[in-house]
Amino acid sequence: MKHVSILIPRGHTSLVNIAGTHQILNMVNEFRKERGKAPVFDVHLVGLEKEVRQSTGLFTATPDCLVGDVEKTDLIIIPAIHDDPHKGIEQNKEFIPWIVEQYKGGAEVASLCVAAFFLASTGLLNGKECATHWMHAQDFKKMFPDVNLVDEKIITEEDGIYSSGGAYAFTDLLLYIIEKYAGREVAILASKAFSLNIDRDSQSEFIIFEGQKDHNDEKVIQAQRFIEQHYQDNFQVDDLAERFALSRRTLERRFKKATHNTITEYKQRVKVEAAKKDLETTRKNVNEVMYDVGYSDSKSFRNLFRRVTGLTPNEYRDKYNKEAIA
Repeated sequence: MKHVSILIPRGHTSLVNIAGTHQILNMVNEFRKERGKAPVFDVHLVGLEKEVRQSTGLFTATPDCLVGDVEKTDLIIIPAIHDDPHKGIEQNKEFIPWIVEQYKGGAEVASLCVAAFFLASTGLLNGKECATHWMHAQDFKKMFPDVNLVDEKIITEEDGIYSSGGAYAFTDLLLYIIEKYAGREVAILASKAFSLNIDRDSQSEFIIFEGQKDHNDEKVIQAQRFIEQHYQDNFQVDDLAERFALSRRTLERRFKKATHNTITEYKQRVKVEAAKKDLETTRKNVNEVMYDVGYSDSKSFRNLFRRVTGLTPNEYRDKYNKEAIA
């Protein structure tokens, strides 16, 4: 049986992550018992103290064991910590050496949503892929440049370390872990019992592109604003460089450093975001939307849209615009 340690961090923690994980994994054991099979997960709530009061003052969590009492575990699950990342890491730093020690002893480790910040602080994610909530992707990249953040993915697994994307995507990771250790049949049963989608692998359709402007390069900010205001126009990188009195090479280098996108990528993302809004809120057909955002090649537009969102324009409209469907 796999010993599972669900951490109960100090501060403002996702109790949904904690209670949901506890409930679903224990329910899997019940499913197996009903089929005459042994339980798979031995689930424990592990804390730094016997009672953990949430910083919101609304709830208190009671671990069934303290971290010092757990000599060996097989899977550590870290729920989302909603405090400022630096504060969350500092007030829970006593977990870090234990997590590292357990991992080196063969345990697997999973972070849920923004718990990726805490997991990254252990150093175990350096050089590895990781997912987190798309809204916090830029902050994560700045704070942990040695981690390969794949902000479009819902779940990652590498060298016994798992991560999940935004908020309720923790259920996607749980189903993935359940299938791995309890089998496909039980994972499907769990998905049906809790009305969860199974086999989702991308959070691209949920991402709202707002552009990274939390930097001090004024020329790049001006270039970003120009792109956002004139994305329908057919201007080239050379035109931008001339407008802002920079060489093309200098502008491209500074733009990529500040925004983590090339100028072409940024322009494409702005166009797709505008197209998404039109598909969500208007009755325009896909070709009308395509022309409005500055594309004339239907194949190029559809390929770009699908690459960015994971859906075709028609699929996106049908999913998010009930009025258009009607």
